[in-house]
Amino acid sequence: MDRGSLFLQRTAAVAVAAAAEAEEVDRDARFPRAAIDAAREQKLLGMLIPVEFGGFGASIQDVTEICYTLGRACASSAMIFAMHQTKVACLVRHSVGSRYHQDLMRRVATEQLLLASSTTEGQNGGNIRASAAAVEHDANGISLTRNATVISYGAEADGIVTIARRASDATASDQVLLAVTKDHYTLARGQGWETLGMRGTCSAGFELKIRGPAEMIFPEAYERIHAQTMTPVAHLTWSSVWAGIAAAAVERAQRFIRKAARGAGGQMPPGAAHYTAAKMSLTKLRAMIAGHLDLYAVHEYDDRVLSSIDFQSAINLLKVQASELAVETATHAMRACGLAGYRNDGEFSIGRHLRDALSAPLMINNDRILANIATASLMSAVPTALRD
Repeated sequence: MDRGSLFLQRTAAVAVAAAAEAEEVDRDARFPRAAIDAAREQKLLGMLIPVEFGGFGASIQDVTEICYTLGRACASSAMIFAMHQTKVACLVRHSVGSRYHQDLMRRVATEQLLLASSTTEGQNGGNIRASAAAVEHDANGISLTRNATVISYGAEADGIVTIARRASDATASDQVLLAVTKDHYTLARGQGWETLGMRGTCSAGFELKIRGPAEMIFPEAYERIHAQTMTPVAHLTWSSVWAGIAAAAVERAQRFIRKAARGAGGQMPPGAAHYTAAKMSLTKLRAMIAGHLDLYAVHEYDDRVLSSIDFQSAINLLKVQASELAVETATHAMRACGLAGYRNDGEFSIGRHLRDALSAPLMINNDRILANIATASLMSAVPTALRD
């Protein structure tokens, strides 16, 4: 069996588990345990890890296909999977020369550890390129205390990947990345998680206290990890999740339009135009993600390109455009179904999909991204030809 077929079968099993509990996960705002347990059983949590460390050596394309499929089944399950894989990608790409991180890779592959992310802090409003908390060094190792306003599925994770100032005298942007397992941190619950959508991600706030060996710090500066891996992988996987949510909404709208047309002797219902618009925006969304996936795959190990203004602007704008298109697609799907889509108690309900999609523009706020890109964009030439 080729690798593509292998992942297809394994993903299908996880998607079935995710879909079966999606409504309950949303209603109760609870962790999608069955879906993540299925991902563990199928050995997908370590899929990105190279074969020599016990994984499948999967590509970013493999991961995003799974994100899309899970997004169609349960948005929270898909987003947890996407966030975990982003942390694993950092391990894979930036663990060279670090026995600690290479051993952690082996553990993720063999034990199927689930990694969470702690990047939002205090009042930084999602600006992950500035940290308040600093790593403290002493003879016994390092310590760190973070006011983590959001740690998605933090209480359920087996480890946390977090950022901090390099030292107490470092600037806010002089950051390091740490990968920490449960035996080296504690969590004290802070604010809760009662939200409109993405309820199953359980993204509560915590006080995160870390104590352990200095080897937990990645050998490379966070600035480089952020540009080369964290941002592109996060935006590609998140966008694929949002596209999956949009696709699920379009599928329900399609079923509704077909049923309505059959009942009216072939005459299209009033919402048919919105169904067409939903299909069009989904097509645009998928093409946009595919194009950026191809771009990243070509330059995945080219530090110069990945750190360039043009690439960083493009990968950030992907997040903005994909998140807006996902909302647009789900909205058209709901309007295509009319009252049947607006209801929460019918087979054509689009409510959960629209609520989940509405989180997308706020997840690292689009307004912040656009404001940050504005200055850099002024330094980039306007294209003089249709193709680069």
